[in-house]
Amino acid sequence: MSSPTCLRTRRITLHSKVVLSASAALVMLGTWVIFIMEYTNPLTLRPLSFTGKALGAMLQSVSSRSAGVNTIDIASMRQATQFFIIIMMFIGAAPGSSGGGIKVTTFVILVGAVFAIIRGKEDIVLFRRRISKDRIYKAITITLLSVVLIVLSVMLLSTMESYNFLGILFEVTSAYATAGMSMGLTAELTAFGKVFIILLMFIGRLGPIALAYTLTPMPEKEHYRYPEGKITIG
Repeated sequence: MSSPTCLRTRRITLHSKVVLSASAALVMLGTWVIFIMEYTNPLTLRPLSFTGKALGAMLQSVSSRSAGVNTIDIASMRQATQFFIIIMMFIGAAPGSSGGGIKVTTFVILVGAVFAIIRGKEDIVLFRRRISKDRIYKAITITLLSVVLIVLSVMLLSTMESYNFLGILFEVTSAYATAGMSMGLTAELTAFGKVFIILLMFIGRLGPIALAYTLTPMPEKEHYRYPEGKITIG
């Protein structure tokens, strides 16, 4: 038997801490929001028992960022719940998983940046670790490009398809995030709309991964820097 002095404990990495804590927080937040908003909806949670309501809300919370399975009719949900699910789909799952979205680590970095600015701090600190500037820039770039792609896609489909705005936004976000959820719009799309949604799925699945590798800076030292300038914000 090995002596106690020979035993070594493996510490959880910062990445694992962020993914586990953020995923747990999003699951709990999503469960409570869906549970509260749909509690009295006769078309979704109201006919179920209290336990059934809680489990149904939890399943939809988890599924909106990964599995794409639903036991509740998404189209029958209240618009506020549908919009909340859109946000959850946009955030997505953890890096390296089969889920899409901008990823929970990107979302955490953005939230950390907001809190750092509010507190007047220069660095984003998570679990007593400072996040490097290149990670922050990469998170902002991926998020901004994802928002632009979704906005342009919604504008295009809204022009080509005769359907309500929220339904198109839900379908586009679900396709980009490869969430596998639908309000039933896909079957009613024209041939152009269906092909466009398929293309958006490929872009959403491969785009962020390819972009993340593209934005990885090469180890090259800069020989000069431009003078700092000030821009008024707000």
